Amino acid sequence: MNQEELKALRRPFLKELFRNNRFNFAMTVAAAMFTAAAELVISWLIKEVADLISGECPYTFSTLLLIAGGAFTLFGMAWFLDRTFLSAFRANAIRQYREYVFERLMEKGIQAFSGENTSLYISALSNDVNTIETEFVGRMQSIVETGITFIGALGLMLWCSPMLTLVAIGFSLVPILVSVVLGNKAAIAEKNVSDQKERYTGMLKDALTGFSVIKSFKAEKSISRLHAQSNSSTTEASRKRTQVNVLVSYSSGIAGAILQFGVFFVAAALALSGKGITAGTAIVFVQLLNYVLGPIQAFPTFFAGMMSSYSLIDKLAEALSRNVADEGEHIPPQLRKGITVRDLAFAYEEGKPVLSDVDMELKAGGCYALVGGSGSGKSTILNLLMASSKDYQGEILYDGKELKNVSAGSLYDLVSIIQQNVFVFNSTIRDNITMFSDFPEEEIERAVRLSGLKKLIDEKGADYLCGENGAGLSGGERQRISIARALLRKTPVLFVDEATASLDAETSFEVLDAILKLNGYTRVIVTHDLDESILRRCSSLFALKNGTVFEQGTFDTLMAQKGYFYSLFTVSQGQ
Repeated sequence: MNQEELKALRRPFLKELFRNNRFNFAMTVAAAMFTAAAELVISWLIKEVADLISGECPYTFSTLLLIAGGAFTLFGMAWFLDRTFLSAFRANAIRQYREYVFERLMEKGIQAFSGENTSLYISALSNDVNTIETEFVGRMQSIVETGITFIGALGLMLWCSPMLTLVAIGFSLVPILVSVVLGNKAAIAEKNVSDQKERYTGMLKDALTGFSVIKSFKAEKSISRLHAQSNSSTTEASRKRTQVNVLVSYSSGIAGAILQFGVFFVAAALALSGKGITAGTAIVFVQLLNYVLGPIQAFPTFFAGMMSSYSLIDKLAEALSRNVADEGEHIPPQLRKGITVRDLAFAYEEGKPVLSDVDMELKAGGCYALVGGSGSGKSTILNLLMASSKDYQGEILYDGKELKNVSAGSLYDLVSIIQQNVFVFNSTIRDNITMFSDFPEEEIERAVRLSGLKKLIDEKGADYLCGENGAGLSGGERQRISIARALLRKTPVLFVDEATASLDAETSFEVLDAILKLNGYTRVIVTHDLDESILRRCSSLFALKNGTVFEQGTFDTLMAQKGYFYSLFTVSQGQ
C-alpha cells in the first residue's frame, strides 16, 4: 500500500481526535498564544530594563512595570484556560479515538475477523493508544505554544538586529537537520515496539486462556520459557527505542548548544566592535534564543512522536480496512423447505482437502446430528453453513438460494450457533441473555423457560453478576444462556457445535435434551456424545469419515447396517 493510500486510511482516525472537540482545542491554542505573548513581552522587558540601566531606553521604569503587570495577567489567563480545557481536550480525543476504532472493528464480518490475530487490536486499543496520547495528542498544545513563541521570537530578533537574526537562522540549520535525520529512526523503533507488544499480548492471552491445559499437562516451565522469550523480545525492542530517543534528545541538545553559543559569541563580537548592538540587545538575543532553541529542540521529539503515532494508526487502519463486504441477496428470516448441500468440497490449504463430495438434505423443522471421529469435518461443515468462507466447491442452498449469493447480514437473521466455548460477559444473567438489547418480558420468560434457566434465575436472580467470562456460573449454566440467546433471537435454524464437549454426562444430556425439545426449529447438532436416547430423537444422523458422509440414516437404520456408525457407537459404549 503506497503512502497516499495510507494517508487516506489514516485521515478519519485523526479526525476523531478533534470531532466535537475543536472548541476545547481552540481554548488550549488560545492559552498557548497568551503564554507565548507573555513570554515575548517579558523578553522585550529584559532588553528595555538593561538599556534603561545604561541610559538608552525611551520608557520610564513605571511604564515598564505596568507592561510587566499586563504580561503576568496573560499568564493568569493562560493558566485558567489550560486548567479548564486542556484535560478535556486530551480525554475527549482519546475517548473518541477508542470508540471509533472499536466501532470500526465491530463492522468487520466474521469471515474477515476469523483469519486475523486479535492481539493486534488488543495492543492497538491499549499500548498503542497510550503512545498516541503521550507522544502526539499530549504534545499538540506545547508544540503550538513553542511554534508561536518561535515565530514571535524571530520577529522580535529581526526588529532588534536583522544581521544577528540571519546568523541565528544559519546556526538553526544544524538542529533542523538532526530532526529530519532522526525522526524516521524513532518512528521505526516505535513501530517495532508496538509489534513486539502485540506478540507479547497474544502470547499472554493464550497462556491465560489455556491455563487449565498448561497445568494438567505440567507444561508450566515450557510456557514460562515461551513467556521469557517473548518478554525478552519486547524489552529488547523497548531498549532500542530508548537508545534512539536518547540519541534524538542528546543530538537535539548538542545542536541547540551550537546554536545558542554560536549566536551569543557573534553578538558579543558585534557589541565589542561597535556594530550597533547594545548590551540589552545582546542580552535579549540570549533570552530569545531559548524560544528559538526550545521549538528546535522540541520539534525532533514531537516529529518522532508524530511519525511513531502515524505508523501505529496506519497499521491499525490497514488492518481495519481488510474486510469482506456484506454483499448479496437478502433472504427472509425463515426456512420453508430446508438446507441442501451438494458435492461440497473444501480445503484450508491447497492440496489438503478437509471435505469432499458431501451431500446432505436438512428439511425445515428437522433435527440432525453430525457424528464422526476428530478431524472428520463436522465443525467445518457447520462453519461453512454459517458462511465462514466462500472458497468451497459445490453448493450450499438455503431454500434453493446459493449461500455464496446471500447477504451475511440476512443469513444471521436466519441462523444462530451454540458453540463449546460460550462467552459470558461480566454482567447480569439478564444482560447476557438479551445481549444488552430490549425485549418484551414475555419473550425473555419464554427463552428462560425453554432453555432450562428458570431454576438458576429463581435461585440467584436475573441481576446476578456472572463474573469474568462467566466464572460465577457452571459450564451447563453458560450453555443454557447460549441457548436462551438463540431462542430470544427467534432464528428458525439452530446450529450446535460440540456444545457439550466440556460438560459431564448428566449436564450434557440436560443441555441436548433442552435443544431437542425446541419443536419448530431446524437443528443441526455436532456431537461427540453418542447418547442413544438423544440420537434416537434425531430425524437423521450423518456419520462422517475423512471429510465425507460415510453413512446416513436414522439411529435404528445405521445400527442395523452394522457398519461405520455401529463401530463408533459400540466403541463409545465400551462394548
